[in-house]
Formats: sequence, structure tokens, C-alpha cells
Amino acid sequence: MDFWRRDAYMAGNAGVNRAMPWNRDDNDGGGQGPWGQNPRNQRNQNNWGGNRGGGSNLPPDLDELLKRGRDSFKNALPGGGGRFSWLLPLGLVVLFVAYNSVYQVQPDEKGVVLRLGAYARTVDPGLQFAIWPIERIEKPRVGTVRQINIGGEQSEGQMLTGDRNIINVPFTLQWRISNPKDFLFNIADQERTIKALAQSAMREVVAQNSAQAVLTTKKSEIAAQVVSITQDHLNDYEAGVTITALNLGETQPPPEVADAFADVVRAGQDRKRLENEAQQYRNQKNQQAEGEVGRLIEEATGYKAQAIAEAQGEAARFLSVYEQYKNAKDVTRQRLFLETMEHVLTQSNKIVIEGGPGGSGVVPYLPLPQIQPKSSGN
Repeated sequence: MDFWRRDAYMAGNAGVNRAMPWNRDDNDGGGQGPWGQNPRNQRNQNNWGGNRGGGSNLPPDLDELLKRGRDSFKNALPGGGGRFSWLLPLGLVVLFVAYNSVYQVQPDEKGVVLRLGAYARTVDPGLQFAIWPIERIEKPRVGTVRQINIGGEQSEGQMLTGDRNIINVPFTLQWRISNPKDFLFNIADQERTIKALAQSAMREVVAQNSAQAVLTTKKSEIAAQVVSITQDHLNDYEAGVTITALNLGETQPPPEVADAFADVVRAGQDRKRLENEAQQYRNQKNQQAEGEVGRLIEEATGYKAQAIAEAQGEAARFLSVYEQYKNAKDVTRQRLFLETMEHVLTQSNKIVIEGGPGGSGVVPYLPLPQIQPKSSGN
């Protein structure tokens, strides 16, 4: 084939060269080139300034160069390459296999060596070797935290709550590969499986809670429950995946019932406000009642102490009078009578009447008790 191609190439070029004006003989219509020189004087020089056999100025033929290189390689082999001519293709095959058998495993990757499609071993990051085509290396990125967004579409995030309301619950799931062997062999479509499990777990948890709880107070608790349920299912499947975080987005009702939900929320806020006001009023009244009770207790305690002290004083005074009475009964009786009458008469208006046969009846007297207040007022 090489000789035929070279002969055809030379024949074609010869025909073209003869057809050019500067390659014609003088008898054919002139021996001048396009710039007035005679190309015949340069036919024996090639483009590199040397002479070529055959008188052509064309560059060396590519097939001829390849043949010369092959001949040189054969001559370099022992015995002229006759018996060892098979070493060249064998060496090329060995180099090709070696080139395809070297793998570079990055620091955030783990290498899983597959031998004829089956698991063989797991290798660490770095330069690794797997015999091609019998073996090949899969390199899952175990150090990368991946993310799945669920609920971006309206229908995908709509879920039924425990009180028979429909709300939209978008959330973001973050996960990473914990076991590359299980990740590659135990589940086929890993990301789709993880997404389906997380979405199913979210529907289960939302169905156990009211819409108001999902919208307001129990977001963190719901997220923790979904992570736990999803991770349990992945462990049952031996998926080699670890859930690292779950973040709930802005949960909201569908647009068709958004106004009704807003009314419910406002009613709940009003109820909470009224409950707070009632609680505040109750606390205020309790404090007032407690203060009044304390005051009454203090007054009763004071009155008790006063009554006890007065009673003790009266008892002591009675005992002292009794002791004097035992020693001088007539004098003591007369003194008690006078003291009693003094106490009685000082608290009443007095009229003196002189009785008897020679009595004058009502005796006029100067009302000193009435004069004293007037004189003290002046």
C-alpha cells in the first residue's frame, strides 16, 4: 500500500508540475518562471537547499519518512528486528494499558475498585492503579455535602395536615456519602431515592400535626422527626448515606385559602391577647386580695395583742384592788363607789336637787363643764 500511494502521489504531482507554465520546455511556449527565472536551474534543489533524486523540488514524502523511522528502529533491535519485531506492538499495548490503569483519587473522594463490574476493594485518595480493562475505579465524593430542594413546585410541596388542611411545606435536605460501597451497589438512583424517602417522611409527620402547629410553633420539632425517619429508612436500605441537616422553608397555605388561614391566625392572635389580658387582670386582683388579707391579718394581730394587754392590765389591776379590799374592806368599798360615781357623773349632765322639809328644790349651779370649752375656744 505504501508504494502504491507514493507512486500515485508522484504521478499526480508530475502531471501538475508539467502543466505549470514555469515547468514547460522552451518549445512549449517559454522557459521563464512567473518572476523571470528559469525553474530548470532549481529543479535539482529541494525546499531545504539540498538535492533530491528525480529532479523534483517537493518536500520529503511522509510515508517515506515513516518507513525510514521504522527501518531505523528495526536496525536498533538485536538481530535487525527480525525475531523481535513483535516487541514494538507489544510495548505499545503495554503503554496503553498502563495509561488507562492509573487513576488519581482526589482528597474528598474514595476510590471503589470494580473487577469485572463486582466490588473488589476500597482505596484512599492519591494515585491508584487498577488493571484496565479488567478493573476500573469509581470515585464518589464522600467529603462533599450535597443538597436536595423539595417543594419548589406548588404541587410537590402540598401536604395534608392532621386537621384536614392543605399547606405547602418546602424544605431543603443536606446529605453526604458515608459508605461508598453501599452507596454504589445497594440503591440504583441514589438522589431520587433519598428525595422520595424524605418527602414521604415529611408527609407522615405533617399529617400528625395541625396546620397551625406546622405554620408557627413546631417547625424545629418537625424537622428533627423527618431527619430521624429518613435516616432510619436509609439505614434499612443500607444506602451508605447520612442526613446532615433539614431546613424548612416558608410554610404557607395554598393561595386559594390564604385569606381564610389569615383570618384563623388573626383570631388566634386575638384569643392569645385576650387570654393575656385576663391573666394580667387576675394577677392584679390576686395581688390586691393578698394585700388586703395581709392588712387584715396585721390589724387582727394588733387588736389581739392590744386586747390581751388590756385584759392582762385589768386582771392585774383587779388583783391589786382585791388585795387592798381584803385588808380594808370598808375603805376599799367606799373608794370604789366614789371612783365609780365620779366616772359616771363626769359623762352626764347634772342637776342638783335639795330635798327634805327645808330643802329649796333645784339648786342653781354654775355649769363649769360648758364654760370651759367656750373659754378654751376664745
